[in-house]
Amino acid sequence: MASYGQETAPDTIAFMNFALNQAKLALDSFEVPVGCVIVSEGKIIASGRNRTTESRNATRHAEMEAIDVLLEQWQKIGLSKVEVAEKFSNCILYVTCEPCIMCASALSILGIKEVYYGCANDKFGGCGSILSLHSSSSEQSNSSGDHSRKSFKCQGGIMASDAISLLRTFYEQGNPNAPKPHRPPTWLA
Repeated sequence: MASYGQETAPDTIAFMNFALNQAKLALDSFEVPVGCVIVSEGKIIASGRNRTTESRNATRHAEMEAIDVLLEQWQKIGLSKVEVAEKFSNCILYVTCEPCIMCASALSILGIKEVYYGCANDKFGGCGSILSLHSSSSEQSNSSGDHSRKSFKCQGGIMASDAISLLRTFYEQGNPNAPKPHRPPTWLA
């Protein structure tokens, strides 16, 4: 993984800034501030931000939100599964935090071309921090046997300090949606 500043392309910086703007929207909505954009042929074709609290659905991560935008668009114009797979194979995802295991697995199944992310996800990272789902070259299928995982190029550390700053802001202000603790903090006991 290369860090920001090690020959990072200007387009990568620009797209990561768009992802950071999505993360700020999540922060403004009291969500964990993670945002992403999906790019094809040098243009943003979808964006997403965490919406787990708002939707009351733990799977509504930024990546899943953006993927669903594309799937809905492509379904409306009648693309086949093969055509959708071809389109995803030409897409690049820019996300502020390393995709979790769920999102990295979904990106692998969809056959995304590349992923660029900001900070590492030391608890749930699926692109090297915990598991390396991006580099799996083995063909694995789901229970129906019709989806195989594909490896994708992955680079982290892009504007990581900006992403970390947003996460710190969220956790320092306290999560108003977090459950009440069952016991008082140890410093009160």
